[in-house]
Amino acid sequence: MADDDYVYDEATGEWRPAAEVAAEAAAAGIVRDSAGTPLADGDQVVVIKDLKVKGSSTVIKQGTVIRGIRLIDDPAEVDCRHDGIRGLVLRTEFLRKR
Repeated sequence: MADDDYVYDEATGEWRPAAEVAAEAAAAGIVRDSAGTPLADGDQVVVIKDLKVKGSSTVIKQGTVIRGIRLIDDPAEVDCRHDGIRGLVLRTEFLRKR
C-alpha cells in the first residue's frame, strides 16, 4: 500500500493510514480481502485479477469464483481448490468476498 492511501474507520469515524490499519489487522490475526472485509473458513471469494498458477500452464481469470476457502497461519494467504488444482494458495490482496 502506498503512503497516501487512507481507509475510513467506522468505529472512530476518522480516516486512518491504510498501512496502520493493515498492521493492526495482522497483529489481531484477522484475515481480510482486498476491500478489507473479514474472511472466514468456507467463504466464497472472487478473483479480482488474472493470476498465473506456478508450476502449471493454467491461468485463473478475473471474476472466477472460488468456493470453500480455508484460512491458514499466514493472514495474507488462503488455501483453496479450483478445477482440480489441489493445494492452491492465493494471496488475499487478489480476492474479494462474494
